[in-house]
Amino acid sequence: MRLEGKTAIITGAGSGFGAGIARRFAEEGATIVVNDVNPQGERVAKEIGGRFVQADVTQGADWSRLIQAAGEHLAIVVNNAGWTHRNKPYLEVSEAEFDKVYAVNVKSVYLSAQHAVPVFRRRGGGAFVNIASTAGLRPRPGLTVYNSSKGAVILLSKSMAAEFGPDKIRVNCVNPVFSPDTGLSAEFAGGAVTDEMKKKFMATIPLGRFSTPLDVANACLYLASDEAAMISGTCIEVDGARCV
Repeated sequence: MRLEGKTAIITGAGSGFGAGIARRFAEEGATIVVNDVNPQGERVAKEIGGRFVQADVTQGADWSRLIQAAGEHLAIVVNNAGWTHRNKPYLEVSEAEFDKVYAVNVKSVYLSAQHAVPVFRRRGGGAFVNIASTAGLRPRPGLTVYNSSKGAVILLSKSMAAEFGPDKIRVNCVNPVFSPDTGLSAEFAGGAVTDEMKKKFMATIPLGRFSTPLDVANACLYLASDEAAMISGTCIEVDGARCV
């Protein structure tokens, strides 16, 4: 039980990668605070014996509620909640779309630190795992604002690791490749995820398959566990060599 005795907050855990991470962490003994902006997270929480907190990760007051639900045993925060604009030309992305992408993908990480770091300091350490994307390393046209937000998460994670290291707080990042099983897949694709579209994406992945929630969860599990006690400021690409 690699996370026994640890409490973890998983944001955006009502479906997709977040639900997979919550399930995997629970299997390894963690007490889970399942977060999602939608009520569907309650189903995941009941399944794994966790606690559901419906909250908007772009709001500081909601983060206060999340931290309160986790209590002083909080040891891990996985910033998984994410958002994207639809795949389209950069100049067609509206100001409102830009603001929402950066609020959900970047501001949420800032707020997580504002509220979780004091708890981590009191308990002598903790771990953040931030879910970015291969888009932050190998950007492509059509998702420019989303790509840049994930690049920001990658650099933010590294800088947080350097700043909070003296507090025994580790900060790492996981970069999944495209998955047709996530709720945002149609937005990434710019339309229906057809067999033809899947083949187009698959052709860019040398291992020949898409990432799964379990793939991402296992990477997060390692980074959150004591096995990674000396690992901080790094990014793991869960991408089948997509970024090589």
